[in-house]
Amino acid sequence: MNKIDMKKLPKKIEAGYWREGHVQGICLDKELKYIYYSFTTCLVKSDLQGNIIGSVKGITGHLGCIDFNDEDGKVYGSIEYKHDSIGAGIMARTGVKIANENAFYIAIFDVAKIDRLNMDAEKDGIMKAVYLPEVVADFSAKNPDGTEHKYACSGIDGTTIGPKFGCEKAKPYTLKVAYGIYGDVNRTDNDYQVILEYDLAEMAKKAEPLKQGEPHHSGVEKIGKYFVYTGNTDWGVQNLEYDDYTGDYFMCVYIGYKKNFPNSPMYVIDNDIKPEMKELKGIFPKEEGMCLTLKKEGDFHKESGVWSRGFNLGATGFYSIGNGYFYVSKEDCITYNVNEGYVQTSHVNLYKFTGRGKGFKLVK
Repeated sequence: MNKIDMKKLPKKIEAGYWREGHVQGICLDKELKYIYYSFTTCLVKSDLQGNIIGSVKGITGHLGCIDFNDEDGKVYGSIEYKHDSIGAGIMARTGVKIANENAFYIAIFDVAKIDRLNMDAEKDGIMKAVYLPEVVADFSAKNPDGTEHKYACSGIDGTTIGPKFGCEKAKPYTLKVAYGIYGDVNRTDNDYQVILEYDLAEMAKKAEPLKQGEPHHSGVEKIGKYFVYTGNTDWGVQNLEYDDYTGDYFMCVYIGYKKNFPNSPMYVIDNDIKPEMKELKGIFPKEEGMCLTLKKEGDFHKESGVWSRGFNLGATGFYSIGNGYFYVSKEDCITYNVNEGYVQTSHVNLYKFTGRGKGFKLVK
C-alpha cells in the first residue's frame, strides 16, 4: 500500500483536450508520479500537475478501462475490435475499417517508452496484446432462444489487477476483466456481471505486437469465470477496481433500466467471501456458475436482494491510490470549433472512502 503524503497529492488533475473519444478509464503508477488516461482510441500519459508527457494513437479498436501493473510497470487495458454499434462508431470516427472478424484482447502498453505526443501504437513498439478466446466465443454465441451473445456479452471493458477472488490481499495477483453487457430489458440472461480471471505471467509470455488490420490469435485461457448478480446495466462494468484498503472490488456501471432492480451506478464485491457454485438466475437452459457476493453495505433493494452504492461517478475512471483515497474521473466535452465538433476531457478529483451513505466524500 502506498504511503501517501496528502500535502503533495493534488486534489484535482486536468487531462487536457482530446478528439479521439470520451475518457474510458484512468490509472496511476506505483510512485504516483504519472497518470494515464484511456480516451477510447488514444492512451495519454501526464504528470499529476496536468503536464502532458506523451500520447499513443493509431488505436483502431475500443480501448476501455486500464490498470497499472506494479510488478512490471506496464499499463493493461481491455481492447475490442467488433462489428456492432460501438465498432461502427469508431470506424466512422477514425476512417479505418477493421478486420472482418470480432476480436478481443488485453492490451499491454510499455508506458516507460511514452515520451512524446502522437506515438504510434504499432510502429513505435508501445503496445502488445493477448487474445481472449473465451470472450470471442461468448460474443459470437447463438442462444437456444434465438438471441445472440451468451450472457448478452458485448465484449469487455472493466479491468483490474488484484488478488484472486475470495483470497483477500494474497499474492500473486491476477488480472480480471469484466464483460460488457447489452442492456436489453427484454432479456433475462443479462442480469449478471461476468468477470474472467487470467494469470499475469502467462499473459506476459503470450503477448505479441498487434497488427490491427490482421488480428493475431496468440491468446490465453481463463483461470476462472465468475458471476455477480446486480441486475440490469447499460454496457456492463465500465470500470473495475481492486482496493487494497477495503480488500474489495468496486464495479462502476452505467445504470440499467429494468424496474425490478436497483439500477445503481456502483456495486461492490465482498472479497472476504469465497466464490460459490450456484444455479444462475434467468439463464436457460439451466446453468451453474461460480458466484461472487456483493458487500452488504450501502443501499439494499429488497425485491432483488441486491446491495449497491449510489455514488454516481467512476464509470469513466475510478482508481484506488491507497489508504482509502481514490481518484475519480468526471468526463466532459466542449465545442472545439464549428467544423471539428467536440473535444473530450476528464476532470479527475480526489475522493476519500467513508463507507457511509454513497460511500465517498470529495477532498477539498
